[in-house]
Amino acid sequence: MSELSRRDFIKRTARTVAVGLAATGADAPAYASPAAATERTIGKTGLKCSLLGMGTGMHGWKGQSDLTRKGRDFFMTVLRHAYSRGITYYDLADQYGSHDYVREALETFMDRDKVMILTKSWTRDPDELRADIERFRKEIGVDQLDIVLMHCLRDQDGPNWPEKLKACMDVLSEAQEKGVIKAKGCSCHSLDRLKEAAGCSWVDVILARINPFGVKMDGPPEEVLPVLKKAHATGKGILGMKIVGEGELKDKIPESMKYALQSGCVDAMPIGFLDVSEIDSAITYLDAAAAATAAASTA
Repeated sequence: MSELSRRDFIKRTARTVAVGLAATGADAPAYASPAAATERTIGKTGLKCSLLGMGTGMHGWKGQSDLTRKGRDFFMTVLRHAYSRGITYYDLADQYGSHDYVREALETFMDRDKVMILTKSWTRDPDELRADIERFRKEIGVDQLDIVLMHCLRDQDGPNWPEKLKACMDVLSEAQEKGVIKAKGCSCHSLDRLKEAAGCSWVDVILARINPFGVKMDGPPEEVLPVLKKAHATGKGILGMKIVGEGELKDKIPESMKYALQSGCVDAMPIGFLDVSEIDSAITYLDAAAAATAAASTA
């Protein structure tokens, strides 16, 4: 799909969702700001952010992503627009090459006190992880990092990754005790690793793949969702990624968002945006999904 037709499709779908809701008599969400910008609390961490987050790592690897490849000016335009629409959660990683862009945003138009910044380290070496934390602070230009995750726990890390990676976990715990980071956790790319994270008391936050279609997920939704609910019930923050299946669910975004909302366990959802129009459309989708969810709960 070309970039132009992709944007046109998103705009048409957003209009269809809005018209469909109007036809069913669904009222607009009862929020002072759009549902996407409503403040959410991440588990028991005390951290707060918008329901909709901005991911920066679409096809991110080796310090680049689809968004960074569009150029600095383009990236900054998307960041500025996201912030202007009330998005306060920014999902970064060392592999995405997005630290520097967010630092510039913090220096020019973002209020540090109003945003939640999450980043991730790929290393499984404790000394490298300690160095990563200090480097990340400099690259992003902050004294304190909100959330740092061990990135992409997968089959190669297990079984029993909490035992095998204890040295790295201790580094993050030490940083948390010193106030260098506020919360710690992991992103999961394996159902078994996700199950271990759900039962691990060390984990504050899990970044997990979730959508109702099983696209780019660690397992079928009916197997993944109970694990996330278990983790959330113990106070862990759950951040739902792959809501749009890395673009494969572009024609099913409303259903996917509604699923995440109705799960009762997804605190916020980061989505990778490649254009300002995608931000506006995602907000329309999420407002519509919130309205439909609210209407269903009172029916």
